[in-house]
Formats: sequence, C-alpha cells, structure tokens
Amino acid sequence: MRKFIITVVGHDTVGIIAKVCTYLAENQVNILDISQTIVDGYFNMMMVVDAVKVTDVTKMSQELAGLGEEIGVVIHCQHEDIFNMMHRI
Repeated sequence: MRKFIITVVGHDTVGIIAKVCTYLAENQVNILDISQTIVDGYFNMMMVVDAVKVTDVTKMSQELAGLGEEIGVVIHCQHEDIFNMMHRI
C-alpha cells in the first residue's frame, strides 16, 4: 500500500468532490478515507488514498494541482510519511 494525503481547499462550488474522485478513479487510486466540511462557504476536504497502482506520483500530484486550478481550489498531494512529519508536534 502507498498512502498519500490529498487536501482540497477553496470556495465551495458544485462538483468539487465529483471531479476529484473522477480523476482518482480514472487513475486507479483507491480512496481509503475521506472527510469534507463546508464552513461559511469555504470547502475543505482531506482524503487518505492508496496509490499503489500509480507509477508516477509526481505527475499525479501535478495533475491534481492543475485540476484544482481548473475548478478554483487548491489541491495538495503528499506521501503519508511527509504529511506525518510536517504535522508532528
């Protein structure tokens, strides 16, 4: 299993979840856990995914960032280990 953390943040609009999940499904990325909230019009989603079938995770990360630009949100994708190290106290 190759776990990655994907975060999506921006103004809430129709179709954010659908577009991100469609990209992941088309690229054989399995969603292990997902949480999303909307606070005062701001959308925030965090996903834990398994990208074991992805051969080029740098490309995936860049494509997700590009998708975010297209739909007006910021999408970050990072390996679980990096995410955990960045959020250690």
